[in-house]
Amino acid sequence: MAITLTYIMTIAANAMVITVVSFDSHLHTPMYFFLVNLAIIELLYTTAITPNTLANLLNEDKRISFVGCFAQMFTFYILVGSECILLGIMAYDRYVAICQPLLYTAIMNRSVCFYMIIICWTIGFITSVVNTVLTATLPYCHDRLIRHYFCELPSLLKMSCKKTYINQLVVYFFGGGVLVGSFVLTLISYIFVIRAVIKIPSASGKKKTFSTCSSHLLVVCIFFGTGILNYLRPSSKSFYNHMFSLVYAVVTPLINPLLYSFRNKDVQRALRNILYH
Repeated sequence: MAITLTYIMTIAANAMVITVVSFDSHLHTPMYFFLVNLAIIELLYTTAITPNTLANLLNEDKRISFVGCFAQMFTFYILVGSECILLGIMAYDRYVAICQPLLYTAIMNRSVCFYMIIICWTIGFITSVVNTVLTATLPYCHDRLIRHYFCELPSLLKMSCKKTYINQLVVYFFGGGVLVGSFVLTLISYIFVIRAVIKIPSASGKKKTFSTCSSHLLVVCIFFGTGILNYLRPSSKSFYNHMFSLVYAVVTPLINPLLYSFRNKDVQRALRNILYH
């Protein structure tokens, strides 16, 4: 019941973000362009996992086909990889807006934003293809019981009767490169942002400027923290893997629109205009 309610709220919240930004011309800025793309990613990848999880909870037959399993995995890793890069780009957008305000419209023009989104999806696609193909070609000669609620890479590797060193190296190289690279970009961006905020003379100015970044920082900490713990640490009890996966696959897609958008006064104003006109 809790997962069903969370899924419904996630779909409604992210769909509302997309609708509000699309219909209000005042929100047609780089920051909201990235937020719409984030909402699309959240909608797609929670849908790739949650309905099948709910079906498994309700039905006695919990089987999934080989093709279906790897289609789910392929879709999931495209979207997770894209989100990693997008969160880093959003941090860079905040850096330009706060540290280079006079050059913001020139640096973050429409073409640049479009190419950034293309880069997000391209990196996510390449990472997903490599991991999915390598994992799908492994021999699975033991019991084919996936000890997880969806087809995630670590759980599938444990089922193989062949050594998976190459696969694990690919996870560290591609997955770690995307995850850590985006995290480092975010960290560097916010070092400069914090330096700029400290130089603001008034306390109210500091609070207003940093409040635009606090939501992003919280989401980054949750998403990257659980991702790093799940993929880039030595293997441990599956219970913790399941909990970390649950956070970034089910909980984060609901938290993002609530933190990013519905706390934002511009979004609140746009939502009121849509509802009352």
